[in-house]
Amino acid sequence: MAHLTVHCFSNVLGHCITFEALLPETATNQIGMNSVDGGDTYPVLYLLHGLSDDQTIWMRRTSIERYVSQLGIAVIMPFGERSFYSDMQCGRRYWTFLSEELPVLCRNFFPRISPRREDTFAAGLSMGGYGALKLALRRPDRFAAAASLSGVLDIAAFVRRQLPDNAAFWNAIYASPEELESGEDNLFVAAKKAVQAEHPPKLFACCGREDFLYQDNLTAEKVFRELGVDLTYEEGPGSHTWEFWDQWIRRALEWLPIKR
Repeated sequence: MAHLTVHCFSNVLGHCITFEALLPETATNQIGMNSVDGGDTYPVLYLLHGLSDDQTIWMRRTSIERYVSQLGIAVIMPFGERSFYSDMQCGRRYWTFLSEELPVLCRNFFPRISPRREDTFAAGLSMGGYGALKLALRRPDRFAAAASLSGVLDIAAFVRRQLPDNAAFWNAIYASPEELESGEDNLFVAAKKAVQAEHPPKLFACCGREDFLYQDNLTAEKVFRELGVDLTYEEGPGSHTWEFWDQWIRRALEWLPIKR
């Protein structure tokens, strides 16, 4: 595969940005790799990082390039700061950047990326798992499926627990706990609307049983099923670590409804 680091300007964020991109490439005699081309157009996966990381982390902590090399899919890894991929109250508009501007930039830079909903996916870990499901649930017209690994899926409960010791951080992102409960940054609120869409998205979520977010993931599984979300939920041994995510990103890639 081709690995590109892209530096460009974001009109939404108002400054230069960097994102990583993996693009399909036919490689027939590269030792240890059997990459395939994606055809005239290829699907795209927006792969999101967690709270303490940046756009390089998936390349540094996993073999994501090797895992996707035979799928004929592009992978876009943007920087989302510590924004929870939201339009922040006191900060930048990372939701608008991620959901509106970045896909347009990528299709302009890489014209073979498919614009079709059925070829567009998202995935991420922790904060990025929340961001990935938010993309699919709030934009079911653009995203066919999304996968969360150890995601912050019950965001309202998570923020309530964090607020007493970290109020300044959360107040910079969300207006108030009350608005978070009822707004579309809450995945459960977004899911209520998404299931009514013409083509509701498919979701995948997994979490380790020793993860501090395990109970929140169980809550999300229950709520999503009650709402009628098309959800595949899986769990296994593990905690909030790269050992878990390196294993389960492969499972998430197997699950993605890519035309193979």
